[in-house]
Amino acid sequence: MTIRVLVADDQPLMRVAFEWTLRAEDDLEFVGEAPDGRAAVEQARLLHPDVILMDIRMPELDGVEATRILTSEDEAIKILVLTTFDVDEYALEALRAGASGFLLKDVRPDELVRAIRVIADGEMLLAPSVTQRLLDTFADASPQQPEHEQRLATLTETEIKVLTLVGGGLSNQEIAEQLSVADTTVRTHLRHIMEKLRLRDRVQAVVFAYDTGLVQPSPR
Repeated sequence: MTIRVLVADDQPLMRVAFEWTLRAEDDLEFVGEAPDGRAAVEQARLLHPDVILMDIRMPELDGVEATRILTSEDEAIKILVLTTFDVDEYALEALRAGASGFLLKDVRPDELVRAIRVIADGEMLLAPSVTQRLLDTFADASPQQPEHEQRLATLTETEIKVLTLVGGGLSNQEIAEQLSVADTTVRTHLRHIMEKLRLRDRVQAVVFAYDTGLVQPSPR
């Protein structure tokens, strides 16, 4: 299967570099580029890419807002945000907005290609520890959202336990061992959690667990 990729970055040299990387892979198709967030939204609506490489800080419309617009319009689209700093509040906001992961802009070409394939396949790109580092830095300064509490109330007691453990960075196997259930049971709980909370992936589940206070930021 060919993965169609759109590149959104305000730096022409970065767009060219990403294009060359994509064109070197048989299973990746470079479908277009955008110099700012507004153009990224327009191009995505026109070209229907599978994955968007989205720079976070762009003129006209930043990558966070562009991500929020596109993920609200298309549940299937996957967005990989690009940032200069590994601990970046904008990266956290992009994850909250529906991005499937983030990478540093100086990523090696082979790492970028692997990341695109991972999120195109519906898997979580970020290790929980990376997401948690972002949350530990910024989540305690974020206001609680009442609608999150209402959504949390739709979960069963067991689903809340599973979500808390996901937020704590445990894998499905580790959760299964802790709850003394089968791995398939954990996957079933996770599917129900995602459906009830309207979450796109495991990264958003981790963010949600912090936002509702199920997991507390580590003391600094």
